[in-house]
Amino acid sequence: MAAHPDSPDAPVRLARRTVPGPPGTRAAPVVLLHGGGGDGSTWDPLVGPLARRADVVVPDLRGAGRSPAVGAASVTALRDDVLLLLDDLALNRVVLVGHSLGALLGLLVAVHDPGRVAALVLEECPPLEPLGLPVPDASDDASFYERRIRPAVLAALNAPERAWVDGLAGVRAPALVVGGGPESFLPQDAMARMAARLPDARFVTLPGGHLVHPTHPDAFLREVEAFLDLAQEGPGGGA
Repeated sequence: MAAHPDSPDAPVRLARRTVPGPPGTRAAPVVLLHGGGGDGSTWDPLVGPLARRADVVVPDLRGAGRSPAVGAASVTALRDDVLLLLDDLALNRVVLVGHSLGALLGLLVAVHDPGRVAALVLEECPPLEPLGLPVPDASDDASFYERRIRPAVLAALNAPERAWVDGLAGVRAPALVVGGGPESFLPQDAMARMAARLPDARFVTLPGGHLVHPTHPDAFLREVEAFLDLAQEGPGGGA
């Protein structure tokens, strides 16, 4: 049941920009979901190249960039913001490319509505295993992300919902899971285990630790474009 528009759990409309792809393209639009503490501009070096194949949508997540810093900050609420974005833009089938928190949200959209996702790219996605991450107390003058979102996300990662874990087996989209290697603070073996639970996923390691695409955009783009070429040729096509 949808939350009432005035409820603190109601989804918010995310600010976004859309870069059109080639005229008449039939490829699924690419939606780029940034990581926590950043905004959509972190994807700027990749937008142009990806727009050569499809429309590209770049939102700012709740409390980031030009999006409102209001309401609840649970992972489910942030996922629902992405679903509302897709509804607002009448996007019935998309490629979701996410980094860190954005990767987690993309994965949870695919768990919640498998038929809506043509392909998934999960860069440094937190694995759905208890991670034992410290949950810091933020000062009153800290950013909305540090006060409201980060503590809620860390708490969720320390105790992932069973439905999220069980839902991995129902994800239909091909997935590319990108780990940043030993420099990352996230456990790479757990990330690989999560990839293995997805029905059609490949785990690759690229340099850069937790910041693969910001620090090695060319290597990341090569991997993503090769993956999307294969996904477009696969049984479902359209990526």
